[in-house]
This record gives sequence, C-alpha cells and structure tokens, in this order.
Amino acid sequence: MNLKERYKAEIVPALKEKFGYKSVMQVPKLEKIVINMGISDIRENSKALENAMRDLTLIAGQKPVVTKAKKSIAAFKVREGMDLGCKVTLRDIKMYEFANKLFNVALPRVRDFKGVNPNSFDSRGNYSMGVKEQLIFPEIEYDKIDKIRGMDIIFVTTAKTDEEAKALLEMLGLPFAEKGDK
Repeated sequence: MNLKERYKAEIVPALKEKFGYKSVMQVPKLEKIVINMGISDIRENSKALENAMRDLTLIAGQKPVVTKAKKSIAAFKVREGMDLGCKVTLRDIKMYEFANKLFNVALPRVRDFKGVNPNSFDSRGNYSMGVKEQLIFPEIEYDKIDKIRGMDIIFVTTAKTDEEAKALLEMLGLPFAEKGDK
C-alpha cells in the first residue's frame, strides 16, 4: 500500500478520532512539498547551477525552476535578478512518493540520525527541515557530483495548528527526535 492509500485508509480516521473532527474535510492533509537548493558557489562555478538542477531533478523526479534574487544585497555580493539556486514543488502522487522515499530510505542513511527536530514548525502547521548533503538519496551517484550541497525541504499542510501538523507528519512516517535527542 502506498503512502497516499495509507493516508486515506488509516491516517484520516485516526486523526479524525484524535482531534474530534466532525467532517473528513477538516482532517489536515499534506498540500505540497517544496525542495529548495541554494547555491553558494554560483559566481565562481558556472556549471554549479546546472549540476544542482540535475541532482534536484533526480531526487524529485521533476524539473526544478531557477530562483533569482528579489533585491540586491551588497554584503553578499548579490544583485537583483541574479540566479541563486533552484527549487521544485511536488504535489499529489510525486509528493507522496518523495515523502515515502525521504522517510524510509534517505533519512535512515544519515549518519548518527536520531530523528528530525520537532521544533521546526512555523505555527501555521507547516514544517521545515534541512538536509546537509544530497548523497543520502539513492539516485545520486557519489562519482557524478561536483560538490556536496544541502537543501531545505518544506512540508506545507492544511493543518491549523502545529500539534495537528505534527500528528499528521508522524503518522505519515516522519521520524521526530525525542526531547533529549537532536
């Protein structure tokens, strides 16, 4: 059973019971997953952007879009309109496939992994986490990367509170760290 079927069959009734929702439409759901990869060496290395986009395409199974600077920041030597990185927004089937791969394959490959930080909610029911290297994903071949890059992964949910969002992500399989571990 894939993650989407499990959500409908097991997680919706469990959340409905836990929070006392009257309608199935009140049950929080995963709306989208945004994966963002900032590229620090983009000025020195002209191939950095296309290499990062290739890696992100392999990881997400979807072509990323280039992110550009909204305004100039002299301290960072950034000009307005300059390429800064790439991002991809996953929805529906691809979103559930990526979440399943992240929870069950990629995160267990992180060295000394004790779970993700349970305090990274934004008080609107969305969760953000960072990954230090793209090598944890099985699609990335060590020999074919030019540089180890990290990425931000944002889970956007329809939950009204962080408590509801945490319960949803926990039931989907996101391994949260215990209070003492981080």
